[in-house]
Amino acid sequence: MSDIITLKALCEELKIDPREARERLRAAASDAKANPELAKARKPRSPWQWVKGSKALQDAQKVLRSNP
Repeated sequence: MSDIITLKALCEELKIDPREARERLRAAASDAKANPELAKARKPRSPWQWVKGSKALQDAQKVLRSNP
């Protein structure tokens, strides 16, 4: 079984507000050219979660680490 990283765990690690994180991820996922893996991994009305070590997780971390 693969390890799953949730948005909650990622927010705790990066010390950011989950609401702000969701807003930033939605905006990033809507730009498929800039974040293709994040856009492919996004499933509407489902929780934000990624497989540990995936390219989509790396994209999400990059988006959340950048300053708004």
